[in-house]
Amino acid sequence: MKVAKFGGSSVASAEKFKQVAHIVTSDKERKLVVVSAPGKRYGEDTKMTDLLIALSAKIQLGEDYVDEFGQVIDRYREIVVDLSMSETIITDIITNLQSLIDLHKNDPFRLLDCLKASGEDNNAKVMAAYLNHLGFEAHYVNPKEAGIFVSDEPGRARVLPLSYEKLPQLRERSGILVIPGFFGYSEEGNMVTFSRGGSDITGSIVAAGVKADLYENFTDVDAIYSVDPRLVEKPHEMKEVTYREMRELSYAGFSVFHDEALEPVYKLGIPVCVKNTNNPEAKGTFIVAERPHGDTPVVGIAGDKGFCNIHVSKYLLNREIGFGRRLLEILEDEGISYEHTPSGIDNISVIMREHQLTPDVEKRVFARIEKELEVDEIFIERDLAMVMVVGEGMNSTVGIAAKATEAFARAEVNLEMINQGSSEVSMMFGVKADALDRAVQALYNTYFNSMYSISYSNVK
Repeated sequence: MKVAKFGGSSVASAEKFKQVAHIVTSDKERKLVVVSAPGKRYGEDTKMTDLLIALSAKIQLGEDYVDEFGQVIDRYREIVVDLSMSETIITDIITNLQSLIDLHKNDPFRLLDCLKASGEDNNAKVMAAYLNHLGFEAHYVNPKEAGIFVSDEPGRARVLPLSYEKLPQLRERSGILVIPGFFGYSEEGNMVTFSRGGSDITGSIVAAGVKADLYENFTDVDAIYSVDPRLVEKPHEMKEVTYREMRELSYAGFSVFHDEALEPVYKLGIPVCVKNTNNPEAKGTFIVAERPHGDTPVVGIAGDKGFCNIHVSKYLLNREIGFGRRLLEILEDEGISYEHTPSGIDNISVIMREHQLTPDVEKRVFARIEKELEVDEIFIERDLAMVMVVGEGMNSTVGIAAKATEAFARAEVNLEMINQGSSEVSMMFGVKADALDRAVQALYNTYFNSMYSISYSNVK
């Protein structure tokens, strides 16, 4: 049994619906289908989710929302009409959308969450109706009916263990089951969304729940590339990548696969295949538990902006028991999460997402660190980017780090920081944000282009 998830670009129009229907019905193993809300039909188009966010904003401001409501309905109507289906389903969508507004108009957080979720929910209804229209047995399955129970945290829900008690029952149902992605239900019955891009998470939860043989994630590329294709011409395609490698790359900026989506399938060892809706015959990229490293100890390079670094120095810091804990507690009190904490004998750095450290928060944090920890020096570096070199074969290959620093030197990129995790799956480099693209390109040339390629004859 396969679970097939289709992203927003794969269900953006009637033509895309036809492609999806062909893919699903061409393989009897594709019994469970998870769909996103309609994405962009062309470059300047607006995603359904963004239309729904705009609708929510109008309602919260107490303004007339007829135009925004109409834009949402028109997107569905265009798909239904172009597929020559009955417009009865549009009436159902109008009723559903208005009922959500009436129910939650005085609760802005719940209203926004429910309206965003409706994008996937109503699209799943249209997809199931279309498959029936073509003569196939298909059923829309609401996440509550499926058994997807989540924590009651709008916009950042986490799946509850209870889900895996009911989801296996889906295996016994007949026909093609179409499930909306992006949301589940709390135990209290509230509709709650995952973080944005969470349809990947739904697909993974369903795959784990039914113990699928394969989780297929359909998008708009033939494979996952080793680097952002906007930065490098004809980048290397990854045939296989491990769960751990994909997690590192997703964290560092890869947008093909949601970084939280691997956890459910990782625990059960269910392979994931990222495929192209527009070219389903392409083999795609498999995400697996293990892969042969061969001559590719580095599998990918990714980078992301928006970081800052709080640097703290104190003489004999390494002998002061509890210093790191107390430093992190100060950040915790301000609701700040950190990303990395490289340290030396007399200093420690805390790297975090820059948006968390507003001027007021920065002032309070610095005052507390100076007073409570009696540090010698404290300063902040802003406008940083993190570049990750990822590959499980790096820990058994000589010269990986040396080649990276050589690449930065050639590209005239100044290194602000170097850090390698204990797992040795990745190396992280801190650079100024305006040097990010240059840094990624330099590393790609070093590890993947023949003119700079590293010699892998030194594998231990």
